[in-house]
Amino acid sequence: MKEFTGRTAVVTGAGSGIGREFARTAGRLGMNVVPADVQPDALRQIADELAAQGTSVLPFQLDASKPEQVEALAVAVRARFGAPHLLFNNAGVGAGGLIWEHSQHTWEWVIGVNLLGVAHGMRLFVPMMLEAADADPAFEAHVVNTASMAGLLNAPNMGVYNVSKHAVVSLSETLYQDLALVTDRVRAHVLCPYFVPTGISNSERNRPAELSDLVPRTRSQEVAKTMIDKAVASGHVSAAQVAELVFDAVRANRFYIFSHPKALGMLRVRFDDILEGRNPSDPYAGRPEIGEALRGALAARR
Repeated sequence: MKEFTGRTAVVTGAGSGIGREFARTAGRLGMNVVPADVQPDALRQIADELAAQGTSVLPFQLDASKPEQVEALAVAVRARFGAPHLLFNNAGVGAGGLIWEHSQHTWEWVIGVNLLGVAHGMRLFVPMMLEAADADPAFEAHVVNTASMAGLLNAPNMGVYNVSKHAVVSLSETLYQDLALVTDRVRAHVLCPYFVPTGISNSERNRPAELSDLVPRTRSQEVAKTMIDKAVASGHVSAAQVAELVFDAVRANRFYIFSHPKALGMLRVRFDDILEGRNPSDPYAGRPEIGEALRGALAARR
């Protein structure tokens, strides 16, 4: 896709971080923008900002894990703008800790938002896009799913998040291959950011009451929260820069989108482990002080 003016972008998780920058970039490019977010105040802020610059906006409060809410979003988008040209399945939450210490509620919450939110967006909007492509030879559309480098690597003490993001990478690769069987005018992409300053480390603020944990965080979960806060805050690539990388990838029809290409060295080590039948390598081999600090922090958990 080379031309964006007058076309439509749907963005979940548009109230903060990378999603907000997707919405801003789409608005600057002259697109109609449908920002969706679970936070009403953040949603109102981005919608007002876009409207003030003359963007045609359809804000929609949404919990991406709820299929009936995503269905209502799809109905509203079709009625107002027709099939969207860009779909950013971007809503996401984070949680850390030793993998056996996650509660059922945490599994349901993280998988519900990070994976099922993407699946709901795909199953409701892709058929709409294909229908539009059949009706109009000039129509083209792109689906961008936000995964993470955690969807390609497996950092310790981050199990539920890793699992959800690996599934998003798999879903996205399959979507790419399935679309290639039936069309060349609806394309898929997967975004794998590394540490980018966003609000994901404070995801608990949006956790539904019915999925709240009734017990305090474990030691490992407290350690994970502290490490994530520090890592995210220290990120040197901004959410705005990531959004620009994504729009460039859409223009170039590039499937894999990485915010930190230098992190791909760790991915090469993982793939070599698999291909050579080795046990998983120490993820902190290059920064042993981090591994020792994590082991020391977890040693006090009992």
